[in-house]
Amino acid sequence: MAECEPNAHRFMDLAAPEYAYMFGFLQADGHLHQGVGQKGRLTVELSIRDVDLLYRFKSLTPYYSSVTERTRSTNFAENHHSATWTLCSLEARTKLNQLGLPYGRKSQQISPPSVAFSQRDYLRGLIDADGSVGYTGPGLPFVALTTSSTAISTFLCSYAQSITGVERLIKRNARDGVYNISYEKEAAQALVTDLYYPGCLSLGRKQVKADALASWRRPLDMRVAHSRPWTAQEDLVLLQSHDVVAVADKLGRTERSCRMRLWRLRKGHLLTPSDH
Repeated sequence: MAECEPNAHRFMDLAAPEYAYMFGFLQADGHLHQGVGQKGRLTVELSIRDVDLLYRFKSLTPYYSSVTERTRSTNFAENHHSATWTLCSLEARTKLNQLGLPYGRKSQQISPPSVAFSQRDYLRGLIDADGSVGYTGPGLPFVALTTSSTAISTFLCSYAQSITGVERLIKRNARDGVYNISYEKEAAQALVTDLYYPGCLSLGRKQVKADALASWRRPLDMRVAHSRPWTAQEDLVLLQSHDVVAVADKLGRTERSCRMRLWRLRKGHLLTPSDH
């Protein structure tokens, strides 16, 4: 896929795959700082192994920006070598802020853009920044995203369900209050194949891991769990009914499954029909 040519008019047109990806990445791993008056800057700091992506961002930006390197001591390494992309243009920062990149702390504030955008590229940007792709310890393919944003977790679950047919609960981790959403086995393969398509803009190391998932095959002795997915129409019938026993019979489901489904819908752990 040919990369879009950077110009001020087209900058951050989220219908363009590269900008949709870039915006998702910036929402998750970028930092928009507000200075005195109209001063400020956008920065993204990555390990030096990922510096190529920062230069891709620089080439997509029709405003002056720079990539610098530094080595410092961190909690994880005595000599951590990193690279930082910095963009100071007020016009560029205003555009990003209007699209939904907040100044300052943003982890719970971010949400998918309200304008038209390339969804799979945006989601790949989020996962490259704050997610994981690869194999679990036991050797199962997986893809996961950690986020503090309810809107982002809802978007991921809805998009992934449209690709894989797998439904996920939307529930914060009790320990640290974040959402840890993951998909494994065939669901992970299907989602990763959709997100990490040939020629897409991505972190090189995660693209390699995504490509490696295609070789996995379910062992013959591994059981496949079969369950009939709930539809939006069934959820609506369940929510509107005052008799769980009767609605269970009508839907051909057990009373227990209907009660559990109703509880999850009312608690906001699942998407309601109006969210689809």
